[in-house]
Amino acid sequence: MSSSAAQNPPGPPRSIPTPCVKVCIVDGATSLCLGCWRTLTEIGGWSGFPDEERARIMAELPARAARGQGSPGPGIPL
Repeated sequence: MSSSAAQNPPGPPRSIPTPCVKVCIVDGATSLCLGCWRTLTEIGGWSGFPDEERARIMAELPARAARGQGSPGPGIPL
């Protein structure tokens, strides 16, 4: 039996990756990182958040970037 499923068994679902772009500058007025547009609480909690919470945050990032007049980092949809 040589199926691709046997050769590559399915692994756990892949988590939503961090939007961090390694430009960590927090704006004092908004408390948002100007690199990824997350709050410090979101940045600190990212690894412990379930995918549903990560997806919710990711969906908000383009609007935050637009309000901040910046462009979202790589991997953040416009």
